Amino acid sequence: MKKIAILQSNYIPWKGYFDLIDSVDEFIVYDTVQYTRRDWRNRNLIKTNKGLSWLSIPVDTKGKYEAKINEINVTNFSWIFTHQNLIMENYRNSLFFTEVMSWLQRLYKEIKDNEIFMLSDINLTFIKEINKKLGIETEIRLSQQFEKKSGKNENLIEICKQCNANIYLSGPAAKSYVNETEFNENGIKVEWMNYSGYPEYDQLFGDFEHGVSIIDVFFNIGFDNAYKMIKKDRE
Repeated sequence: MKKIAILQSNYIPWKGYFDLIDSVDEFIVYDTVQYTRRDWRNRNLIKTNKGLSWLSIPVDTKGKYEAKINEINVTNFSWIFTHQNLIMENYRNSLFFTEVMSWLQRLYKEIKDNEIFMLSDINLTFIKEINKKLGIETEIRLSQQFEKKSGKNENLIEICKQCNANIYLSGPAAKSYVNETEFNENGIKVEWMNYSGYPEYDQLFGDFEHGVSIIDVFFNIGFDNAYKMIKKDRE
């Protein structure tokens, strides 16, 4: 049996994103679909002393109303300075600040030095490096590597077939459009990801928040302990 997940790339995603990747044999970055504004593609949340705050990458969407995610780009790298400053300001008192900040600065420098302008490539840079820190070895492929079919369900099913997958693991938000009957008719079982039951850890700034970037886990408990925070205890 082979299980895969297919999901758009996000900027420094939350822990559930990596739990999903770790739960499958192969993960497909689904960036050949339309870019959605005010979504997770180019931004994510961190905790601050004033509450939750967005780290948003400014992207060029002028006239690109139907552009695919992998066609969206940044125009400069000034956002890197802004993000680094906001992260440093709010995590400087975390237990693992020096180690994690050094790692983040290296990634941001790599993006700038290598002139990585495409949003998908920026996101993938972070996703791959975060996987390494979590010890996740799931194979990652891009949706552009696969033949495309018209229709949401048809395209997802086609990717599953080309991956020789028997099980498709999906996030619960897709229940509004995923037709399980069509998947079953093609010999593919649909399973739904459950994002409940994550353990809490010592977190800065008040009440615990699960839905923040994975970097919050790294800063507060370190790289070596982070993996256990993305796995759920539902026994």
